[in-house]
Amino acid sequence: MDADSGTILYGKNQDTPYFPASITKVMTALLVLENCEDLSEMVTFSQEAVELGEDNATIIGASAGDRLSVEDCLYSLLFQSANEVANALAEHVGAKFPELREEGMTDRQVFVNMINRRAEEIGCTNTHFNNPSGLTDPNHYTTAHDMCLILAEAIRNERFVDIESHTYWTHAPIRRYPDPDDPWNTVYA
Repeated sequence: MDADSGTILYGKNQDTPYFPASITKVMTALLVLENCEDLSEMVTFSQEAVELGEDNATIIGASAGDRLSVEDCLYSLLFQSANEVANALAEHVGAKFPELREEGMTDRQVFVNMINRRAEEIGCTNTHFNNPSGLTDPNHYTTAHDMCLILAEAIRNERFVDIESHTYWTHAPIRRYPDPDDPWNTVYA
């Protein structure tokens, strides 16, 4: 798809739903960027954020109580595909909108509702996100066409493009890797 015009250049099974896995994080990053004016805002990792419930999920190794800036989190999200970071960012942004919380909802669920609403605004017609990371869930799907719409929207965001223009990023130390020079604190595109 040409991102500027929306013209489909080639399509095959473009409207067939698939599990998007980690490309979900493009939508998560977009919504975070649209709702966090200041990328130096601090994100605190909750116990729920770091408990992924899926073996071998990609992480940066954050522990409950660790704090990173939104900027550090976005690089870790997009470069490392860190699932605990997706959860922590979702909780951080969801907490900004208590008016969207229905009874029994968590901040992460508020965020998931927000990304679904934003996907509809972008024009997605066969997409449903059930988490901010893309971890396996039968109710988490999108199509190639809808993902093109999401990516086209993301690359219209200057901060998204700036992040994606880097090749690596070193985030602040975390409890597991307290040495600022520890190579595990650097994520690569």
